[in-house]
Amino acid sequence: MEATNALDRKVEPAATSSAVPGHAGLLGEAKSLWHELRGLAHDQLTLAALETRLAARGLVNMIAAGVMVALLLVSAWLGLLGAVVLGLIGIGVTASIAMMLSVAINLGFALILYEVIRRQSRHLQFPATLRSVRPVPAKDHGSEKS
Repeated sequence: MEATNALDRKVEPAATSSAVPGHAGLLGEAKSLWHELRGLAHDQLTLAALETRLAARGLVNMIAAGVMVALLLVSAWLGLLGAVVLGLIGIGVTASIAMMLSVAINLGFALILYEVIRRQSRHLQFPATLRSVRPVPAKDHGSEKS
């Protein structure tokens, strides 16, 4: 009998332990998934941080190049105006009149560009979106009900 009791004792804990590992297995799987999710989130955030840093460096390089291009274009424009002034002086126009003509040309282009900017600026305010979000006035509510 003692042998049977010993076998029963060995069998019962084994049966109990087989139920616990199934439960522990599910808990272990959940923990494993949680750690994997945290690892993936960490990797994604690290990747986003690295790409943000790379994008910021690219933006700084683009701004620096844009400033350099602007300076080169301004100097080219001034050289072109100087050549026009010298050409006008060469055909007999006085220096003061030639300078005034170059200033007038500059101002004319500035006015044209100002008008282009002014016309485009109204698109920056999202007018259609603002109209669609604006509440209907109270007097229109009464006319809609009747």
